[in-house]
Amino acid sequence: MNQIIHEIEAAQLKETVDQFSVGDTVRVHGKIKEGNRERIQIFEGTVIKVQGGSNRATFTVRKESNGVGVEKTWPMHSPNVEKVELVRKGKVRRAKLFYLRDRHGKKAKVKEVIQ
Repeated sequence: MNQIIHEIEAAQLKETVDQFSVGDTVRVHGKIKEGNRERIQIFEGTVIKVQGGSNRATFTVRKESNGVGVEKTWPMHSPNVEKVELVRKGKVRRAKLFYLRDRHGKKAKVKEVIQ
């Protein structure tokens, strides 16, 4: 039984997954269906959480829109995620950045890694 599940999940994996980590600022190109039309909408923000493995892996992106914090959780291997563009690398020392939820404006920034 377990082997059958692994084969089904392996067929659903994307061949190439974009490389990013927690603290990075990313641009997620997500497909939006409106009636019979389909378009791509960009969601740009800071990655606050990456979790799971295999085809169940998800990542959460947070941005502030008009003074209100907005978080979206995206499945990594979803066909609705066209691509994930890395805008800038962040320097963090934690796996989950939930403390950013309490901060607004400049205090919610993550330091950039300069290479």
